[in-house]
Amino acid sequence: MTVPALLPSGAARPPAASAVADSYARLTEVFPSLVVRELAEGEAAPRGGGWVGADELAAGGGALDAFLAWDNAQVVRDYGQRARPDVIASFGLHRYAWPACLLITVPWFLHRRVPRTPVSQVAFQRVLGRMTVRVEEFACLPDDPAAALPGARVVPDEEALRAEARDALAEHLEPVLTGFGPRMRRRAHALWGMATDEIVEGLWYVAHLLGEEQRAMAELELLLPGATAPYRAAAGFRELTGPNGESLPTRDRATCCFFYTLRPEDTCTTCPRTCDADRVQKLLAQAVTSA
Repeated sequence: MTVPALLPSGAARPPAASAVADSYARLTEVFPSLVVRELAEGEAAPRGGGWVGADELAAGGGALDAFLAWDNAQVVRDYGQRARPDVIASFGLHRYAWPACLLITVPWFLHRRVPRTPVSQVAFQRVLGRMTVRVEEFACLPDDPAAALPGARVVPDEEALRAEARDALAEHLEPVLTGFGPRMRRRAHALWGMATDEIVEGLWYVAHLLGEEQRAMAELELLLPGATAPYRAAAGFRELTGPNGESLPTRDRATCCFFYTLRPEDTCTTCPRTCDADRVQKLLAQAVTSA
């Protein structure tokens, strides 16, 4: 388990009242590989020592070069071959966007609060599995006790809150996609399809750890029904049936992650390249492994 570093004596303290602290604590409880720490007012985001700001990735310069060099080295180390530059960039985007989306989707799912996390307020340490974030504004429902906190913006109902979640995710992801896009050789349609996949699969995975997979699938289908620009796809859930009548939930990814370029025989369960018969076999094997 990754343990957050203790603040030195006299350092800035976390916000006394936070709308998202309980959500992030619960996330780390079930998924110890990711520790999220809120920055206090006036506290600078960490830099150096493997930390990178989301705004630095969005700028698409040397910080992004260094970030992707890690993915390139990992592929060579683990698979004994080099991947195409666009494949490396796709891997790198996934490894940032998957946890970054959780900063918004987990508070929305657990506590019906949608924080705004512009790229200027988020930093990532991929090796240690840590993120820092400064939340200055969030949306919530009228009956939420957090409506009295600084930065709260009350919206009338669940659909309005879903719209806030879509907007907050797009606000964070759009500049990141702009930074990664030229290296990935994908146009806007494919980039936003990949964003859809990161949003859905991140929360789907965490909800499974929380024991709330079915609720998450229903919530994500409402969040991303398929006609909500700039997102280019629906959540895409469907159900397969195993040989003994087992119910096997799956989804159709909007994009391919390109892992097949390294291991053609080892496609993801939700990959567009994986036929239903192969999906059933993979899902049954996963069920045995996790039993």
